[in-house]
Amino acid sequence: MFPAKTFAGRKVGVFGLARSGTACAEALRLGGAEVHAWDDQAQSVEKAKLDGLPVGDLKAIDFTTLDSLVLSPGVPLTHPKPHWTVEKAKAAGIEIIGDTEVFQRELAGTGAKLVAITGTNGKSTTTALTGHLFQSAGRDVDVGGNIGKAVFLLRQPVRDRVYVLELSSFQIDLMPSLRPDAGILINITPDHLDRHGTIENYVEVKARMFAHQGAGDTAIIGVDESWGADIVKTISAGAHIVPVSVERALAEGLSAPDGILSERRDGKETATLDLRQLPALKGRHNWQNAAMAFAAGRALGLSLDEIRKGLMSFSGLAHRMQEIGRLDDIAFINDSKATNADAAAKALAAFDDIYWIAGGIAKAGGIAPLSQFFPKIKRAYLIGEAADEFARTIGDKAPFIKTGTLDKAVEAAARDAARDGNEGAVVLLSPACASFDHYPNFEVRGDAFSKAVAALPGIRMTAKGNGHADKPQ
Repeated sequence: MFPAKTFAGRKVGVFGLARSGTACAEALRLGGAEVHAWDDQAQSVEKAKLDGLPVGDLKAIDFTTLDSLVLSPGVPLTHPKPHWTVEKAKAAGIEIIGDTEVFQRELAGTGAKLVAITGTNGKSTTTALTGHLFQSAGRDVDVGGNIGKAVFLLRQPVRDRVYVLELSSFQIDLMPSLRPDAGILINITPDHLDRHGTIENYVEVKARMFAHQGAGDTAIIGVDESWGADIVKTISAGAHIVPVSVERALAEGLSAPDGILSERRDGKETATLDLRQLPALKGRHNWQNAAMAFAAGRALGLSLDEIRKGLMSFSGLAHRMQEIGRLDDIAFINDSKATNADAAAKALAAFDDIYWIAGGIAKAGGIAPLSQFFPKIKRAYLIGEAADEFARTIGDKAPFIKTGTLDKAVEAAARDAARDGNEGAVVLLSPACASFDHYPNFEVRGDAFSKAVAALPGIRMTAKGNGHADKPQ
């Protein structure tokens, strides 16, 4: 915790008393602001009082006496309807910002650097990976934002400290002075339209990542969707633009359509890297994440050797295509985060000779969209409520057994993979289902998988199973 001194002497309303709101309220108080913190949930207000936070009922306060409203990113700003605090703030003509905006203002003039990362998919992996690159190279780095720690629970800004922040569209919407030294937009697909109204509004918010960048800054933008390609065409602030594609070769920027990353500047290839060899970053979507982190490292002065070493040593995020153990040549992959068919497709596409553990509470459409991958499955081990439905979908397209429980599936898959002796075989937990029939969330399910794998005779564990759920993107 460090003080938000840029708000000293100002009167600030803080609405939303979850992790980021309470940290920001305390930082503002420590920095000399008059803070009135509030929440619609009575229990949150009571807890804040017990924790000694400066609580003040915003419903009873004249908003024209406030200088700013700091709004939780989870509270509706525009759609489906502005929250009552937003309506009061707009009527009073005061700014509506988030904790990350307060943090951005604290960075000014400190000499600290900011890498800001957004996108519909892949933000958490790219953020963790980018932070790992700087950490493994011995740089002074903190990682947080929409992943891990709230920004005011990070260390105080000092010269040359690098902050790697995951930012959701909700946070960017509340961050009018955002200016990252390296801004990353991984990709855009339609999402959170209930909060942004239209895809055009959603894209416009994402594009604000680059609105205030100028000379010396770097804009790293995925161009495999038309929205990202259009944003590249509209940037005119003087930042160095790095387009990124994993679908096609680019004459400028970074591309890896075949898994070989090529960096091109001024028409010349300046670096190459075989992303197919990265142990924790399998699949085209992870090549995209790796390319983004590569670009951020280059922008802030990491050497090619430092980046290569960091990419190779990254162990992955827990529950996201994470290798957790090996039994001779058999890899055990924890992809418990794959709670629907689209997510499971990425894992199934990344491996061959798959012993697939799937099931739980099925989402709409089940696993029918995954039929193209069934020829890669040596055997499926079906668990939970969806076992019968998945068995009908697979039919005679791949061998399967209904094991019922996760621990039995692990035992059977390990036994079968060892017996078959296929080089490069994987036992893959990628359930394509919610976990709620047997587990409270995907993290607990992933940890149960890790525990079952750890109990196998002769296993060599390579990673732990703890992690964090994704936040809004």
